[in-house]
Amino acid sequence: MENLTRKLIKTLGRKYYRAHQKKQQRTYIPASGKVLGTEELDNMLDATLDMWLTTGRFNEQFEKQFAAYLGSKYALSVNSGSSANLLALSALTSHKLGDRRLKKGDEVITVAAGFPTTVAPIIQNGLIPVFVDVDINTHNILESEIEQALSPKTKAVFVAHTLGNPFNLEKIKQICQDKGLWLIEDNCDALGAKFGGKHTGTFGHIGTFSFYPAHHITMGEGGAVVTDDPVLYRILMSFRDWGRDCWCPPGKDNTCKNRFNMQLGKLPFGYDHKYTYSHLGYNLKITDWQAACALAQLKKLDGFIAKRKENFTRLFMALKPFDKYFILPAWQAQAEPSWFGFILTVRKEAGFDKIELCKYLESQGIGTRQVFAGNILRQPAFTDDDIPLRIKNSILLNSRELTDKEYALLPNTEEVMRGSFWVGIWPGLATDDIDKTIAAIKQFITEKTKQEK
Repeated sequence: MENLTRKLIKTLGRKYYRAHQKKQQRTYIPASGKVLGTEELDNMLDATLDMWLTTGRFNEQFEKQFAAYLGSKYALSVNSGSSANLLALSALTSHKLGDRRLKKGDEVITVAAGFPTTVAPIIQNGLIPVFVDVDINTHNILESEIEQALSPKTKAVFVAHTLGNPFNLEKIKQICQDKGLWLIEDNCDALGAKFGGKHTGTFGHIGTFSFYPAHHITMGEGGAVVTDDPVLYRILMSFRDWGRDCWCPPGKDNTCKNRFNMQLGKLPFGYDHKYTYSHLGYNLKITDWQAACALAQLKKLDGFIAKRKENFTRLFMALKPFDKYFILPAWQAQAEPSWFGFILTVRKEAGFDKIELCKYLESQGIGTRQVFAGNILRQPAFTDDDIPLRIKNSILLNSRELTDKEYALLPNTEEVMRGSFWVGIWPGLATDDIDKTIAAIKQFITEKTKQEK
């Protein structure tokens, strides 16, 4: 009876969904979006009927299938990609890592041309961010600048694959191995990308992912961390789940078979392991409803990636003749990008600036986005506060006291802030949408050329 009832409810749900999914003429082409169907609804209705609410059977399936897709040993879901970054960096401060743990005042190499929540966990954990520049063609970290930024306090590298374009993992992983540094890959924008045939997010000690609606798959709000290291996996789980030492799934007890037979810290012998805390952690779990949605999305991921690549290629080939005006995207020879957006950098000599073009595209119903924070060191979070940092091989600096002299140490980052933006290629965009974007850019250039004459 229960199975029949569930089947009936899902059948009615699908009918309702289809009846209310009216196709509308698109008047605005968003830079990002989600593609959902009845498969996601089926799963979410099942999860709703379970009434479990917190992480449960769907989350267990998702974590296993997500790890298997990537070829990683362990995956943990979290409530956002930003939380995944916080969790990854916080885990490396664990006392369980002994001499390798990150301590306050240790340094982490990163870039200023990126999303704030790659940098924020470094500062939130009392560590010192050390900023190096990016390559203006790939918008990824310049690996050649990492070694000159090293100091005795350098303990980790934490950077993102910008807009789905893999950074040089071969060189950066080798540097980290040679220097004994932790490597965290922020893979939030790059699910499905590969380097040398291997999935990005699986090269470093920890990889992070986002499932926000703009990303390659979605569960609404959500994210994940992956690792192959069983010690890191346990630490990550602890920090995600309130900091507890226990690893029992929600609603289950005594997985370790020693729930009342341990003595940890200075607690009395036999103190309940479910209420023993080895870290000062968070609660970053998702609901089973979210996991149910993501399970259906995961089955569609390869198709989503293929459509993103198709849209990217169409834009790239159409705009190639206009490289007089733009720096077009480039990628490493060993890289297979899983594009998040199509990035353009307006050349200084183009005869127009980025803001002019973005305003024009928006007026034509085409969404545009900046390359996130531009130069994050110019953001109010840095200029209006006292944050200790270094730039390349500089002495320790105060963020509030930075001037154009210090910003000039990152010339390509400054160029990204001045000239770079991106437009959408997500799988919900049809060929007509891409062609409209191309036509609008060409029309803008035509009008600008006429004005010059």
